Amino acid sequence: MSPGRGALRRRDFRLLWAGESVSQFGSAATRVLLPLIAVDTLDAGPFTMGVLGAAAWVPWLLFGLPVGAWTDRMRRRPVMIVCNAVSALLMLSLTATVALNLLTTTQLILVAALSGTADVFFRAAYSAYLPTVLPHEELADGNARLQTSESVAEVVAPGVGGTLAQAGSAAAGFLTDGLSFLLSAALLLRIRTPEAPPGGEERTATERSLTAEIREGVAFLTQDPFLRTILLCDAAMNLFLGGAQSLSILFLSRTVGAPGGLIGVLIALAALGGVLGAVLSPHLARRFGTARAVLLCAFCGGPFGLLIPLTTDGVGLLAFLIGEFSLMAAVVAGNVIIVSFRQAYCPPDMLGRVSSTIRFVMYGTIPVGSLLGGALGTLLSERNALWLLYAANALSALLLLTGPLHTTQNLPTPPLPTEKEDEVTP
Repeated sequence: MSPGRGALRRRDFRLLWAGESVSQFGSAATRVLLPLIAVDTLDAGPFTMGVLGAAAWVPWLLFGLPVGAWTDRMRRRPVMIVCNAVSALLMLSLTATVALNLLTTTQLILVAALSGTADVFFRAAYSAYLPTVLPHEELADGNARLQTSESVAEVVAPGVGGTLAQAGSAAAGFLTDGLSFLLSAALLLRIRTPEAPPGGEERTATERSLTAEIREGVAFLTQDPFLRTILLCDAAMNLFLGGAQSLSILFLSRTVGAPGGLIGVLIALAALGGVLGAVLSPHLARRFGTARAVLLCAFCGGPFGLLIPLTTDGVGLLAFLIGEFSLMAAVVAGNVIIVSFRQAYCPPDMLGRVSSTIRFVMYGTIPVGSLLGGALGTLLSERNALWLLYAANALSALLLLTGPLHTTQNLPTPPLPTEKEDEVTP
């Protein structure tokens, strides 16, 4: 195969990519379908939507820290397969209750929490597993392709989810998502690349306590100024974006008056920004340097979110489309650069712990933000709450100036114990 194909030259990465692409399609449809069902069928209000949004992310507060140490003690591929199987069963349970007209808000919240728990374990294993199938020099290409697939799914699938909700075919949507998880598990089973022994050859799971391993991962993260500064900014942004996302579908449906099918189309078109961001991220990193590209994405993307509260019916829907498109492009472009940096920068035997500590903080702010959004929506109205949340998100970019990112062109390469000066990527 041609060397120019980068990560796609590798069979096992193609299997991983294909499985995730299929699974992301089903999940993207469900992310629109589930809240629309809650609003239109179960008559959920702002606070209920906040609770529903928070339920999927609360597991990060419960398991976010220890899951990294657990996955560093286990082979990552079996963890991912089990998580996909559990997620499939949860989606199939929704299929059955919708078909029997037995669906309740309580079940939606419970399924969101359990599937969120599976996602905690899957993401910890997944992030640490990618370097097993790709060498360091191809991680950026692999992450860009995975992010592109996710963004493409966000373009195609929401329209399908919205149409299914409007047509009363939620069972078909949940069934599709369940089958996509099963297909992803089947593709993971075909990967042949052997994994290194968990925790490295010199350490067994009994030699060190779980608490010590978690503490080591937290210490590495908090003592590194680049990782610490990026995490601080990302956590703040996730807090406010989590609140905004918990209200967005309710805002479009009840305040703006858009039907479910049109909401799905709007979200799908806005997700094209994520595709653009994934495609542009390697070019931005080469043109400006990785550190400057992260700053560019953070400072240029946030202000576009302030267009979203201006949304009205008819032509006014363009405010939502332009704002969400631009915000998605900036967020995805920055994420591709940051994730690739972290995967290459962290020691392999600590990657699971460091990644999970980061996700514990980043994703742990989302349920807080969702509840905040629900409370603000109840007290101030959805539109006024969105003004506050998107303004705070834009201001969060200033946190990047508290660390060393603005003093260098590129994020650093892996640190060596004897180094006196930081190296930078070419």
